[in-house]
Amino acid sequence: MDLKFEVSGRISRPVSEVFEAVVNPEKLSGYFTTGGAKGRLETGATVTWDFHDFPGAFPVHVVEVEKDKRIILRWGANDPGASQSYDTTVTMRFEPTDDGRTIVTIAEEGWRETPAGLKSSYGNCMGWSQMLCAMKAYVEHGINLREGMYK
Repeated sequence: MDLKFEVSGRISRPVSEVFEAVVNPEKLSGYFTTGGAKGRLETGATVTWDFHDFPGAFPVHVVEVEKDKRIILRWGANDPGASQSYDTTVTMRFEPTDDGRTIVTIAEEGWRETPAGLKSSYGNCMGWSQMLCAMKAYVEHGINLREGMYK
């Protein structure tokens, strides 16, 4: 069994605006990375994302960025049961709709097939779903849903 998932949502803004809300660290820090993001998402870059509910900033390796279409990232699996650390792969796709909105799809894969890997995948599935909701509120209405929600 491959441990992977995919979540998606519609944002009522054009693709270029939604894409910029992810690749721009200032914008990403406004709704997702509760401790801040450092570094613009560009192919080959390593940036950091900090979340107040996890200790320290996560290094995020940017595998590929295709403007207004796709972002591929690799980052630590957060699998405490693993004998060695390993990365998972996150793929974000941005698709315009005929009415000017954007469908954002986020997929993540690569966990080890262990109980701890399964638990980590469920946690990240929840996190990416929350990210989509927070992005929608922020990009459409300027509201930060995550502020004050986490320790």
